[in-house]
Amino acid sequence: MEDKGIRVGMGTDVGAGTSFSILQTMSEAYKIMQLQQEKLHPIKSLFLATLGGAKALHLEDKIGNLEIGKEADFVVLDLHATQLMRFRMNQATTLEEKLFVLMSLGDDRTVCETYIYGDLAYDAKGQRDKRMVS
Repeated sequence: MEDKGIRVGMGTDVGAGTSFSILQTMSEAYKIMQLQQEKLHPIKSLFLATLGGAKALHLEDKIGNLEIGKEADFVVLDLHATQLMRFRMNQATTLEEKLFVLMSLGDDRTVCETYIYGDLAYDAKGQRDKRMVS
């Protein structure tokens, strides 16, 4: 599709999928591509979930990466959130391998913090939405 000029992104909402988790959606996209004898490279998956999605929505001037001046909605992830992730991450030697572990094994336990417009909105240590306490 992209070779025909169609903008492609990856996102989450229950209407189009089964989860609000972008990590689970990345994992499912990988599996679907495998069923079609196609590959979804981890770097490509990350692009589709970030700047690719922004470009698909014609919002790349506002969102999609961490450039100065863009809206800063992002999460901080713990790459060793579970014993299995820790084991697999310790075996991974490249960025691609680490991204694959993250998209294969990452879940809600992986999210440490969530920022909306650059402000801390969720902190897993505090187990609360910071906006609700301010």
